Amino acid sequence: MRTAPGPRLLVLKVGGSVLSDKHTTGATDYAAIDDFAARIADLHAEQPGRIVLVTGGGALCHPVGLRIKADRTDAYAAVALTEPAFAMRWAWTTRLRAHGVRAVPLQVSAMYTERPDGTVVQTEAVERLLRAGALPVLSSDFVVTAAGTLRIFSSDEVPALFTAERFRPLRVVALSDVPGILTGGGAVLTAVDPHRLDEIRGLLWSRPGDATGAMDGKVEALAALARDGAECVIARGERTQPLRHLFAPMTEWPPATPRTLIAVGAHR
Repeated sequence: MRTAPGPRLLVLKVGGSVLSDKHTTGATDYAAIDDFAARIADLHAEQPGRIVLVTGGGALCHPVGLRIKADRTDAYAAVALTEPAFAMRWAWTTRLRAHGVRAVPLQVSAMYTERPDGTVVQTEAVERLLRAGALPVLSSDFVVTAAGTLRIFSSDEVPALFTAERFRPLRVVALSDVPGILTGGGAVLTAVDPHRLDEIRGLLWSRPGDATGAMDGKVEALAALARDGAECVIARGERTQPLRHLFAPMTEWPPATPRTLIAVGAHR
């Protein structure tokens, strides 16, 4: 497989599992957000106008997401996601701005609408901010369906807003609490062809009571992007490590940085 050059746009998703404990304490680690914000600020200073940040909801959004999914009587229950999702975006925005980044939180529900004849994606506001050298901050949200009701639009789905040709080459990096897709022996699967997910299905996992499908949901969303030509990577979120390599060709990433590449033609 020919090695792709660095991306025109990097969509960096920092998963909620890196920042919080969804399943036991329910706590969010705001110091971790600040540490990541400092690293992202350094990267943004070198690559202004080429980064979109997507934050996972973590412990703030997880219990709300579970309640929404359990409520089968209210077609508009997903509106409750507005408050915790914005709280997470605002936590990132304030800490990025403290590090000198012109970060701007945006709401996905204003950019994405489902219609009977397809979806409508409007990213003009994001593009204007990128041209001005600002950093858009997105997260999970609700969106309006073709039936006029609401549904959850998870943070794993958000990178799909940027598949238009003007954003390519597109790289999506999902930072998680694991260094990639793990094999049974604890090693990291280095590469996955998105057309051959059945070959690795046994390595993917979900967790009962997880609102977003855990690794299974993450890989499904990234594989859909990869089938559309994006270069997608799952790696561990290291809060104190530089992120400059995220714009480099994959062959130039630090050898000691384990990750799983999901891309058409990728081979293990």
